[in-house]
Amino acid sequence: MIRKSLILIGLSLLYNGALLAQRKAGQKPNIVFILADDLGYGDVGVYGQKQILTPNIDQLANEGTRFTDFYAGAPVCSPSRGSILTGLNTGHATIRGNATEQGGLAGKKGKNVVYRANLTKDDYTIGNLLQDAGYNTSLVGKWHVDGYDSLATPLQRGFDQFSGWLINIPATYASTYWPDHRYVNGKLLTVAPNTNARKGYYETNICTDEALAYLETQKNSEKPFFLMLNYNNPHSPLDVPDQAIYKNKDWPEDMKTYAAMVYYLDQAVGKVKDYLIKSGLSENTIVFFGSDNGPRSEPTSQLKAVSEFFDSNGKLKGYKRDMYDGGIRIPFIAWAPFIKNAPKISNVPGYFPDMMPTFAEIAGKTGGFKTDGESIYPVIKGEKVKKDRFLYWEFFELGFEQGIRYGNWKGVKRHHKLELYNLKTDIGETTDVAAAHPDIVKKIEDYLLTARTDSPYWTVK
Repeated sequence: MIRKSLILIGLSLLYNGALLAQRKAGQKPNIVFILADDLGYGDVGVYGQKQILTPNIDQLANEGTRFTDFYAGAPVCSPSRGSILTGLNTGHATIRGNATEQGGLAGKKGKNVVYRANLTKDDYTIGNLLQDAGYNTSLVGKWHVDGYDSLATPLQRGFDQFSGWLINIPATYASTYWPDHRYVNGKLLTVAPNTNARKGYYETNICTDEALAYLETQKNSEKPFFLMLNYNNPHSPLDVPDQAIYKNKDWPEDMKTYAAMVYYLDQAVGKVKDYLIKSGLSENTIVFFGSDNGPRSEPTSQLKAVSEFFDSNGKLKGYKRDMYDGGIRIPFIAWAPFIKNAPKISNVPGYFPDMMPTFAEIAGKTGGFKTDGESIYPVIKGEKVKKDRFLYWEFFELGFEQGIRYGNWKGVKRHHKLELYNLKTDIGETTDVAAAHPDIVKKIEDYLLTARTDSPYWTVK
C-alpha cells in the first residue's frame, strides 16, 4: 500500500534547531524543481491574480527571484517537459507534440488509438547530467515523455528513484486525481484508499508525501540531491477533495473547484518549502517553480469560462496550444536562501532549454551535453547577462507554427506568414508591426533558416 510504503516524517526532528545543516564552502547545492500543470501566467498572486490566493508561491517569489519573461518549452505538455529534460527546444527535440503525425508507438487514449514519441536512450537528460555530477536523483509525479514505451520511464532516463504515473500504464492515471495504482521504483503498487472508485487519497497529496519522504532520506546524505516534483494541478478534470477556502464564495461551482485546485497546489509548495527550512536543507538548496504551459487544458466552453473568470492568462494573448505568450509564458520563480544578492525581479527572457545548462553550472558539470539554452544561474546570482538571444518554439497541432523571442520582439509564424510584436509596448500581442520593421523581420527570417532540423514524427506542411 502506498500510504504505508511512505517513510514517516519525524516531525520532532524538524523543529530541533541543533540539526540545522550549515552550507559548506564548495558544497554543491541541492536542486528541487516543482512543476505545475496548465497553471496560467495570471493564476498566481505575484503575477496579477486577484481572486485566487497563492500565499506560499507568492512568498517563494518574494524571498527569491521572480522571472517576468520566462517561457515553457512548448504550448502543450509532452514537448514542454521533454524540453526541460533534454535542454533542447522543439526545433531539435525528439518530442515535439503530445501525439505524432506519423510514426511513433501506438496506444490507447480512452477509446482512441494514439501514436506517441518518447524520450529515447540516446536522449541525455538533466537526470543523467546530475547523476554524472554526483547527485542522487528522484522524480515524483507526472512524467509524460514515455509515450507507449515501457522502457522509457525515469528509471531508464537518469533518475535513481521514481514514483508517479506513466502513459504506458493506464492503471496509474485512469482517474487522474484518485489513482488506485502507483508506479513506484519499477513496481505497480495499489493505492488502497482509492480502490473500488473511492476518493481517499488525492494525487496532489500523494506527490507531496512522497516528496517529503524523499527529502527525509536525503537530509544526512553525503551526496547532493535533485528532486523533480511534477504536480497535475490544475490540469483538467476539475477535481478536488473539497473546495477549501472557496466553498462559500458566491461563484459558479467550476470556479470554486478550480480555485481550490490551485489552493491545493499552493499548500503543497508551502509544505515542501517548510520542510526544507525546518530540516536545514534550505541552507544549501535552490528551488525552482514553474508551469509546463499556459492555462485552459482543453478549448472547451467549460474551461474557457473558468480561464476567463480568473483571467488566467493575465494580460497575455492566447491559451494552451497557442504560440502567443498566453500559451507559453509562465510563472517562474527561483528561491535560494544561500544566494544573498539575488534580484527580486528579473525581466531577462528565458525558457525551459535553459534548465540543462543552469543545472550543469549549479552542479559544476562542464561539457558532455547538448543544449539550445543558456544558464540562468548568473541571473539568479545578480550578474549581468545579455537579453537579445533567440528563443525558439515550433508546434504542429494547429498546422505548423513557429514562435521566436528576440529581445523585446516576439515573432509568430503562422500559415507561412510572420507576425511581429513589440512586447515592451504591447505585451498582449495586439498589433502586428512586421510591416514597420523589415530589418527585424529579416533578422528573424534569417534565423529561422537555421533554427530547426527535420523530425521523423512531425512534418512541415
